[in-house]
Amino acid sequence: MIDLYTVKTANGQRASIVLEEAGLAYDVHMLDLTKGAHQAPAFLKINPLGMGPAITDRDGPDGKPIHVFETLAICTYIAEKTGKFLPEAGVARVEAQKWATMVAADLGPSFAGVFYMGISPPEPVPYGVDLFQGRAKRFLKAMDDRLAQNEFLAGGVYTIADILAYPSTTTSAPRVPGGIDDFANIQRWVSTVGARPAVKKGMAASA
Repeated sequence: MIDLYTVKTANGQRASIVLEEAGLAYDVHMLDLTKGAHQAPAFLKINPLGMGPAITDRDGPDGKPIHVFETLAICTYIAEKTGKFLPEAGVARVEAQKWATMVAADLGPSFAGVFYMGISPPEPVPYGVDLFQGRAKRFLKAMDDRLAQNEFLAGGVYTIADILAYPSTTTSAPRVPGGIDDFANIQRWVSTVGARPAVKKGMAASA
């Protein structure tokens, strides 16, 4: 059994989607950010960064409980635990790792930057908004180009790269004017991925 400590964000949705896709049993613990649940001492023992999501696998390596935080690490951990959604070797594994890292290191933080510079503060910070909107659109363009030639980000196989990217293109992209309207290949991919029953359940679990 896995305990999922989640939040109503794209990051939280990534964690619940990968658990649904893997078919693992899990209990949901919703973190109320407005009440500081992510900074509570009990949660900091699970994730010292004080951020959601995080998981506790009660049956971790060597049969001992383990805490995992950061969505890329969570998705990789679940993929390796179950042998699903991360090819064992070859080009598809490299592509999955590349695009999963792109989402975690570049696309997701760009949307976060738009939020912190343009939505969260009392007065928007124009330079910051322009910077992060431009970065987000550049990364979406790269993703769209990739999907013009491939069904999924890793090629012909659905992987953790798609799991990580889907909430960015549905939950976070509307923060940028036009969202994914100019990216036909992403729109096609969103329809394909969004139709998966596990994706629907995972999105609802962190909504």
